[in-house]
Amino acid sequence: MKLINWEALEEMQKMEDNSVDLIVTDPPYKTITWWSKWYENKYKWSVIKSWVWKIFKHQDVYIKNYINDLFRILKNGSHCYIMTNNLNLEEFLTESRKAWFKLHNILIWEKWNKTANRWYMKSFEFIIFLYKWKAKYINNKWDDNILRHKNKFRKYYKEELWFEKHPTEKPVSLLEQLVWNSSNKWDIVFDPFMWNWSCWVACQNLNRDFIWIELDENYFKIAEQRILTPNK
Repeated sequence: MKLINWEALEEMQKMEDNSVDLIVTDPPYKTITWWSKWYENKYKWSVIKSWVWKIFKHQDVYIKNYINDLFRILKNGSHCYIMTNNLNLEEFLTESRKAWFKLHNILIWEKWNKTANRWYMKSFEFIIFLYKWKAKYINNKWDDNILRHKNKFRKYYKEELWFEKHPTEKPVSLLEQLVWNSSNKWDIVFDPFMWNWSCWVACQNLNRDFIWIELDENYFKIAEQRILTPNK
């Protein structure tokens, strides 16, 4: 287990080639979201009134600046999952190909809830499923490419909750499916943008080791506290 509170791009450059068995990450990327001061620090949003894309403190991160390091540190014949939305899908695929990643599939996470939108409501997100050099089967070959996992309802008024403290938090069951299918016991799972600490729970449940990086000190402390006191 290794947790790092620092700049991901800088830390990845220090990592050895072919040193991790699986990458699962939900990186910062462009969104179209309405932010209201009335909901300040509550992360409530809509897209009905107006548009702005930067809602997080450290969102000025571009895939072209880190995708080559992801490829370099991933072991040959291993998998990489990158979560994104429709606004960034084309760019993410293009930059992944430039870095010599190969595409296994584009997965759909069906969230069971909808986000308001002027051009059809959104009820899913994309997960780009990549591999390095040699193709490898997933462990459960019967799984569908539509991953159906109910999104959490966000209850920010309950400050004592360990989870639901970040607007893009993913359900543990989703991360468990990805980790289970693309790794084995005690493999090292890497996430350079660790605000999605649900992945840590998935790794703990499945007996995987991990290396995670998070720049935002607030989210890092929340994740660190959750990891160090899991039964609280």
